[in-house]
Amino acid sequence: MSLSTPVVLIVFNRPDTTQQVLEAIQQVQPRKLFVIADGPRQEVSADAEKCAATRKLLEAVEWDCELLTNFADTNMGLKRRVSTGLDWVFTQVDEATILEDDTVPHPSFFRFCQELLEQYRHDRRVTSITGTNLLGEWKSDMQSYHFSNYFNSWGWATWKRVWDNYDVDMRLWAEPEARSRVRDVIADDRQYGNRKRLLEATYQGKTKSWAYQFFFMSLLNSGLTITPAVNLVANVGFGQQATNTRSLAASQRRLSAQAMPFPLKAPIGLAVDRDHDYQRYKQVWERTLSKRIRWKLRALNQRLRGK
Repeated sequence: MSLSTPVVLIVFNRPDTTQQVLEAIQQVQPRKLFVIADGPRQEVSADAEKCAATRKLLEAVEWDCELLTNFADTNMGLKRRVSTGLDWVFTQVDEATILEDDTVPHPSFFRFCQELLEQYRHDRRVTSITGTNLLGEWKSDMQSYHFSNYFNSWGWATWKRVWDNYDVDMRLWAEPEARSRVRDVIADDRQYGNRKRLLEATYQGKTKSWAYQFFFMSLLNSGLTITPAVNLVANVGFGQQATNTRSLAASQRRLSAQAMPFPLKAPIGLAVDRDHDYQRYKQVWERTLSKRIRWKLRALNQRLRGK
């Protein structure tokens, strides 16, 4: 395929996983490649060497491509580096496909995003396209994708028209009417309670994420995320070096990248698949929360026995 959609790669200090993502990008050879890199942390002695090794990988970009880089000299942290980097990208292009240094896509992911970016370019109900299906598969016998309230940043795409509404500080969360709107959109008190805790922690600056702010913005505007019927992206970044994925469920760690058949078949109607969103909540968030509670109780019991 001819990939005309710009691709954005966000990197830091993991040359091993970055190499895998670059190899996937090289298979489709986009005409324009943006690379956003954070700088080394002063308190981590190995960072300077690892960041340099990661950036050096870009020397392998030898296809006919416009390569644009935005490298931080010092460490900005995930939240500020990604948000400022994407601000930079969307001053130059109107849409893009975005990968972080641990999200390895199947080659069909790029065509999936490109076709749907074009199809829904002017439909303000749609805020993003993700390549990740955390359930692995959903109604793939009848459609190529569905619409969800839930954003996922493990390989995704969006438009400048959407990013322009992004607020990394999530200031509207302080408004009771905004929280009420989010509750109405999710339309399930258990799911809302689960997500409210995370959104509140993000607003309070207790998480390092940039993505929950995008999730909030999308919910506040009743935005829809296009989610593939099969999982198109494998996350290879689990481990101690990960920022936000250390404690995810084993089922999420095992997700492999599958091929998307073409031509794409749209779902019937343009509405949230609430059955999917409930199953995702049950299998991913509720289960993960229960596991964390069990871990904390076990740790508490061990400390009490130690006394």
